[in-house]
Amino acid sequence: MLFAQVGANISDTQTPAASPTEAGAASGAAGAASDAGAPTGESAEAAADAAGGFDWTTLLDRQTLMDYAVNIAGALAIFLAAWIIAGWITRMTGAAMRKAKIDETLTRFVEKMVGWLVLIMAGLGCLGMFGIETTSFAAVLGAAGLAVGLAFQGTLSNFAAGVMLLVFRPFSVGDVVTAGGSTGKVDAISIFTTTIDTFDNRRFILPNSEVFGTTIENITFHPIRRADIDVGVAYDADIDKTREVLTAAANNIEGGLETPEPAVVLLGLGGSSVDWSVRVWAPRDNFMDVKQATIRAVKYALDQAEIGIPFPQMDVHLDDLRVEPKPASPSEGVVPRRANAPSTSS
Repeated sequence: MLFAQVGANISDTQTPAASPTEAGAASGAAGAASDAGAPTGESAEAAADAAGGFDWTTLLDRQTLMDYAVNIAGALAIFLAAWIIAGWITRMTGAAMRKAKIDETLTRFVEKMVGWLVLIMAGLGCLGMFGIETTSFAAVLGAAGLAVGLAFQGTLSNFAAGVMLLVFRPFSVGDVVTAGGSTGKVDAISIFTTTIDTFDNRRFILPNSEVFGTTIENITFHPIRRADIDVGVAYDADIDKTREVLTAAANNIEGGLETPEPAVVLLGLGGSSVDWSVRVWAPRDNFMDVKQATIRAVKYALDQAEIGIPFPQMDVHLDDLRVEPKPASPSEGVVPRRANAPSTSS
């Protein structure tokens, strides 16, 4: 025990203290070892900037991956909910428009537009969850919309006119109209064009901008129509008798309506005739037949009453007409007169 204690004292006495020079060398070696080892926080950020400004160690961080996974799951949930809501809103919109008896073409178009609008809004919301600024997308979409609008100005004009036609419905399929310089039966009304079939079986496809931008005459809009037959009689015919004859003819038209009553109107005194108008009301579907029957009845009634219908005539008068013989030209030979044969006497 004693020897051990003495030995320890001797060893402590013999160990020399480190000099200042040796301590500095040891400190330098430790610093070198530290520089050669793992990089510190500042050196790691500098290395990330040199690598392109993106820290891959952050991407591979477990917490970051969890955040991205949560965002992706949330985006999928939002998009699925938007898909369900879009379908529900589409069905509700279509049912409401069909209940209001809006045209089927416009109803389907609005249904699709509403559905796509909901999905686009959901997509922009999902992009915002990942830190993507949607304002830039709005600017790009605005510029693209302006360019497309300028390029398709005529098409968009037809589209807008088609929407107005389907909303306000100045005419429907099957009506006889005069629009865009054409008269016929409407066969179809689409978003961009209107199809009209004429009475001689020709088809006109009119741009909606020309149809909606001009005066539209819906000939078959009302259930009844009036056939107006204008006729002129001679000046020597008695006015009262002429009215009685025309009234009797108008009241006996087959297919004509009793209410409103037929009317005979004295229009005026023309240059060569006394002008009348015979007006008979008829159902919309039998209008042309009633008009033809009225023309026939008026002509027969005036003929039976011996009331003349003046018409333009042209008289040609030839005064002091003289025909001069054509002189013979010098080059033409003169045909000699044939001599009479001598007579013989018995």
